[in-house]
Amino acid sequence: MTNKLLKVGIIGKTNAGKSTLINCFVKEEISIVNKKINTTQDYIIGIQNINNVQIVFYDTPGINFLKTKDLSQKKLKKNLWYAIDNIDLIIYMIDTSKYNFKNVVNDYEFLCELKKKIIIVFNKIDLVDNLSVLKHIDELSKNINISDYFNISAKFNRGTDILTNFLVQESYISSWIFNNEEITNKDDIFITNECTRNSILENLHKEIPYNLKISNLIYKFLKNNDLKIKQSIEISNTRYKAIILGKKGEKIKKIRETSQKNIEKILNCKVHLYLKVEIKNEK
Repeated sequence: MTNKLLKVGIIGKTNAGKSTLINCFVKEEISIVNKKINTTQDYIIGIQNINNVQIVFYDTPGINFLKTKDLSQKKLKKNLWYAIDNIDLIIYMIDTSKYNFKNVVNDYEFLCELKKKIIIVFNKIDLVDNLSVLKHIDELSKNINISDYFNISAKFNRGTDILTNFLVQESYISSWIFNNEEITNKDDIFITNECTRNSILENLHKEIPYNLKISNLIYKFLKNNDLKIKQSIEISNTRYKAIILGKKGEKIKKIRETSQKNIEKILNCKVHLYLKVEIKNEK
């Protein structure tokens, strides 16, 4: 049977559910899911193999950052453009509960400049009634040139099979990019580092140092098959250290416990996680 391929970019506003959808497609938690802004900072690839078809999904930072001139968002912008340059088709994802006609049209006009096929996916339909979604589709159909709309709830895996079947039909004859066993371009160290970054975002409700970096220091399986991980939380400003540590170290303890629990769930093994906070490149 001849192999086929499709490269898909999942693009949309921050918190539209892009990471949840890519995790749903590959049936593993490979992309960080969080309500905080700037959650996805790297481009993450998810791979779904269906018989002779390989669909390569690019999870991306929010489209919000494409036109930013903020130098601190340079990495986000670079990663988003890298993904766009490599894809065949764009899934433009909308948080249906926050639908805004003007924003969608503006984004669509911009995406049209990329000369890629675009489909619109209304996500989080579990939060709205069906009639509202139909009204949105009717409104858009009269104003933009897109014929393919899909209504899903990535969180509850509703409607995703119909979307998958459509993508399979869009695939073309080509060699596969990844092996049959691969589900992402990221290794376990990257994913465990992301678990800790996610835990920081979850547990810090005040000032969040988005430019922090998680570095792996030790990643070692012990004789009893437990996994020992030591990570460094690198920050650029001393004042962030007190925020991350919390009163009497309670905050860093909670961050460690949350991350460790998520890593254990993903890797299906007992994990011993150790964290330390380091100041780097402070001016």
